[in-house]
Amino acid sequence: MAYEELEKQQGEYTDAHKEHGTKPYISPAVVRRLPRYYRYLRELLTQGITRISSSELSARMNVTASQIRQDLNCFGGFGQQGYGYNVHYLFTCISEILGVGAGFHAIIIGAGDLGRALVHLSMFEKRGVDILGMFDSDPGLEGTPVAGVTIYSLDKLEQFCAQNQVDIAVLTLPKEDVPAVAERLVKCGVKGLWNYMGVELDYSRDDIVIENVHLGDSLMILNYEICRNMEKKQEAAVWQPDDEE
Repeated sequence: MAYEELEKQQGEYTDAHKEHGTKPYISPAVVRRLPRYYRYLRELLTQGITRISSSELSARMNVTASQIRQDLNCFGGFGQQGYGYNVHYLFTCISEILGVGAGFHAIIIGAGDLGRALVHLSMFEKRGVDILGMFDSDPGLEGTPVAGVTIYSLDKLEQFCAQNQVDIAVLTLPKEDVPAVAERLVKCGVKGLWNYMGVELDYSRDDIVIENVHLGDSLMILNYEICRNMEKKQEAAVWQPDDEE
């Protein structure tokens, strides 16, 4: 089968879903892995690589080729033996699934060290998210620009949301203030909360999505793995094989 035929099939697959207004179901476990595919496929495109096999991608990502094939088949990977995967198509498809380019607008609540560090990162722009402003309870910070983003008084949150399309709120304010501010954001119609403050937020409603980020958990996992490696080295040093007679 010619590689052009694979691209034709992929186009027909995409057009069919657009026509019927449907998208293939993707399990939460696969969705959690999609950002990794996004990053690696983007790197392949920058290198000028237009197609890749599951085994080649496996070597780059340190994921089994079988797992890759299962994941990509969830949304029509159309891999063909001898041709591999169309890198541009997969990248485009994953970008669409992950909402890259959907035109989302975000605000950051909390202009402390973490909030200021996040606003300087290019990850928002690279993933199609535009930061409209920052908010803080300190009135002395109002009007201060940070990386081109203006800080507003938290008292003006509702007014700002009413005048602007705000899809995502990044929470970097003191944890004791998180629940009350989160409730205000929900009432403002914000669609998603990216919560960095270690407070578990959970709303049983369909119109809000919450992603709780626990940096401390990740650090403890790192600590555990380091301790585990150290124990293995100690055990290897203590165990000495008997000399052969």
